[in-house]
Amino acid sequence: MDKIIFITGATSGFGKAAAKLFAQNGNHLILTGRRKDRLDRLANKLIDKYSVRVMPLCFDVQDYKATTDTIQSLPENWKKIDVLINNAGLASGLNKIQDGDIDDWNKMIDTNIKGLLHVSKAVIPFLIKRKKGHIINIGSTAGKEAYLNGNVYCATKHAVDAISKSMRIDLLEHGIKVTQICPGAAETEFSLVRLHGDKEKAKTVYQGYQPMSAEDVAQVIYYTTTLPSHLCINDLVMTSLAQANSFYYHKKPIKKR
Repeated sequence: MDKIIFITGATSGFGKAAAKLFAQNGNHLILTGRRKDRLDRLANKLIDKYSVRVMPLCFDVQDYKATTDTIQSLPENWKKIDVLINNAGLASGLNKIQDGDIDDWNKMIDTNIKGLLHVSKAVIPFLIKRKKGHIINIGSTAGKEAYLNGNVYCATKHAVDAISKSMRIDLLEHGIKVTQICPGAAETEFSLVRLHGDKEKAKTVYQGYQPMSAEDVAQVIYYTTTLPSHLCINDLVMTSLAQANSFYYHKKPIKKR
């Protein structure tokens, strides 16, 4: 396809899976992340395996100046971005609002909302200049309804929902597509990060049912970019068969040994 795809949070989860799939289909990539070693390993692997061009950019989307300066310093030929995938995001903590940790709250707000805005503000002028492009914001079923102990994380994903709707309106005159993809439970590093590295507790989140994988979500992300130029999927919610929404799961009893 020979497009340039810009993916934030590309060192794990949905971002990494999407990077592999887009590279497999002949697209060139701008990949961002905070972990330089992971970023460089992924970039080299994709270059070697698929013979595509890859530009790794190591910065934290929470840092507005670093985000802006890094993106603005891209060579002119890399500024011809076709698809921006705002994937960087996280959950931190799982407490009732009255027991919430301010540091957790700030981390989620600064990454999930402000980080998305920082990257979008830097990239959108490139798309407007070319009068085309596609922005894909990774939301969540948590952006459709709140759930117990989800409070601030749910709030940040509700914000992504509102920002996506507003982007679509504001960019309409420029011919830029805006898609929000809202996954439900998927087995990635998400729960491990949310539970502050507690591996045993993180494993229990996905017991009793088959969750989605990062590759499942990447397939849907990729699909939305393959439609004719006059079509846009505005909003897409996806879950595994065992999940109806943020509240309801069909889980099988765990057999005790």
